[in-house]
Amino acid sequence: METSRRLSREQIFVLISTASINLGSMMCYSILGPFFPKEAEKKGASNTVIGMIFGCYALFDFLASLVFGKYLVHIGAKFMFVAGMFVSGAVTVLFGLLDQVPEGPVFIAMCFLLRITDAISFEAAITASSSILAKAFPNNVATVLGSLETFSGLGLVLGPPLGGFLYQSFGYEVPFIFLGCIVLLMVPLNMCILPNYESDKGKHSFWKLIALPKVAFLSFVITSFSSCFGFLDPTLSLFVLEKFNLPAGYVGLVFLGLALSYAISSPLVGLLSDKMPHLRKWLLVFGNLTLAGCYMLLGPSPFLHIKSQLWLLVLILVINGISAGMSLIPIFPEILSCAHENGFEEGLSTLGLVSGLFGAMWSVGAFVGPTLGGFLYEKIGFEWAAALQGLWALTSGLVMGLFYLLEHLRRRRRSELQNILGTEEERTALLSDER
Repeated sequence: METSRRLSREQIFVLISTASINLGSMMCYSILGPFFPKEAEKKGASNTVIGMIFGCYALFDFLASLVFGKYLVHIGAKFMFVAGMFVSGAVTVLFGLLDQVPEGPVFIAMCFLLRITDAISFEAAITASSSILAKAFPNNVATVLGSLETFSGLGLVLGPPLGGFLYQSFGYEVPFIFLGCIVLLMVPLNMCILPNYESDKGKHSFWKLIALPKVAFLSFVITSFSSCFGFLDPTLSLFVLEKFNLPAGYVGLVFLGLALSYAISSPLVGLLSDKMPHLRKWLLVFGNLTLAGCYMLLGPSPFLHIKSQLWLLVLILVINGISAGMSLIPIFPEILSCAHENGFEEGLSTLGLVSGLFGAMWSVGAFVGPTLGGFLYEKIGFEWAAALQGLWALTSGLVMGLFYLLEHLRRRRRSELQNILGTEEERTALLSDER
């Protein structure tokens, strides 16, 4: 009973720590959407450059995730978590001082520098967080990840409207300084309560993991999804401002539909994924196909000949949030189970590889989405750009559907072959007994 209580207490502390990084990081990440593109335009940045500022975050996120995932055991999960959180909070505060920087190349260079530093620190905390979480809850990974996505969703819910209203009321600096200080205040809490898990160094690498066909296809799904998600950062607020003439504070409320529906649906998808693992694949496929439909209707696409209306945009964002939960939550346990089936050891080293791979693939899409999105928005407009983005989700949904269908047929044939071989062995045994 003492051991049970001790483990239970550790699990509670892990939940508090991971919830704090999910909430804080997503709030800091999402406050840029409602007002930063307009401020950057005033400082001489084009839409393409703004997209690159959003996208460079993901590029260095990608590089950092590979390094931190590989060397998680060497560095220490707790130290990586706490140090990443501290630097991320400090950089968020510094981001609030960018309006004091001269416009033009100096402003743009400082934006890139701070975003790159924030990306590296954020990825350190998230890679450690996912690994610690999966270590503490080995039998309920999807449920716990889905439940904690509520805090990610809550961060996405609170970030845009809070940032928008603070910006409208107090100016550019206050949103960043306020949220950065909140993250910094969480650092000493996590230093005290976060357990320190030890593990042996693993013998496997990222290349062995991603060489598995199933993991390779799932990696493509992660990239596709994050590209769609990141596309909205530099484009949606500009589209809403131009199309519906809403003030900056209310633009943040438009993001609410996506974030709130994602926060509510993710725990339910996670629970369903753990209770009925055989449904994970179909949740993933259906979620991607629904996501593709949502992006076709965001504008809506000109070939649909549907008039753009604010209520329709919010409705599509709500459905988008639900389909996002279905697309994303089953992926981590699917990769983890595939790794274990193919001889990867059950420990923190494998969890670090899976977390790092997940973060790396997410970062590739999160770089392509905003960068390409900003460029396409400038060249062909939001409606066509969103439709092209939806093709990613459509392709990944169809590819995974075909892969799972072929996998099902292969397993069925193998089972039938084993039954035939088993029957022949029984007949042989009977004949030998009769003799």
